[in-house]
Amino acid sequence: MAGDTTGTSIEWLVLADAAQIVSNKLFLLGGGWDRYTVSQFPAQMPFAVAVSLRVPWNETNQQHSFELEVATQDGQSLVKMGGAFEVGRPPGIPLGSDQRLQLAMNGSLKLEKAGLYVIIGRVEGQEAARTAFTVVSHSQPVQR
Repeated sequence: MAGDTTGTSIEWLVLADAAQIVSNKLFLLGGGWDRYTVSQFPAQMPFAVAVSLRVPWNETNQQHSFELEVATQDGQSLVKMGGAFEVGRPPGIPLGSDQRLQLAMNGSLKLEKAGLYVIIGRVEGQEAARTAFTVVSHSQPVQR
């Protein structure tokens, strides 16, 4: 997408069991899920979020801020992570070309109850994307 002047945006958020960026390539393990099943609460859930940011030509070589927040459906924040980034213009890139920045954030959540959870991506403090996942309880039968 060349010549975009709408500002830095989030192209996508992908949930995974683990994620890694190597040489600007995304590697996912167990990616694309939207439901997590637990046998009891509280539960510890390992998770990762892969993010693609699209930076327009006119916003390269400038510092930007980014944040991911995981929250319950009623707005209780469970975790926030983020920081600053700056995307440069590589030599030889065509004039006006947007740049893609990919990030992988891995962590763990303590889940207290079943329900809907949301992941909110913000750029410069403004919501730019969101995705959701559902946590369900599945009691395992007692082994005799």
